[in-house]
Amino acid sequence: MSDASQPRFESGHEAEGKPAALVAWALYILSIPSANILVLVGLVVSYAARGSATGVARQHIEAQIALFWSVFWWTFALWVLIAISGIASIVLIGIPFLLLFLLLWFLLSVWFTVKSILGVLNLLSDKPA
Repeated sequence: MSDASQPRFESGHEAEGKPAALVAWALYILSIPSANILVLVGLVVSYAARGSATGVARQHIEAQIALFWSVFWWTFALWVLIAISGIASIVLIGIPFLLLFLLLWFLLSVWFTVKSILGVLNLLSDKPA
């Protein structure tokens, strides 16, 4: 006899990978206070759970990986622009650009955090990422 209220521990059911997805979202949220160290741990968790996750959890894990890499490359580009603007600030022409790129970097960090919080809320409601 199978009781519907009992958790299912065999692989392949709908919630497979949900705990890993929740842990990864939580680590993404904690990335700012941890100087982005925990986001790397979250990425490792996402990649490790990717093969066994199914359903909505799999979609969240894929979204976590895509979010990390998109933010990584945007951050890299902004830091290159910040460095160039910093050098150009020596002759004062780079100061407005430096401020602009720092603001964009800040907004990217805020967007990453908000996107991660929304990811947790959607996963807890069994909605797609």
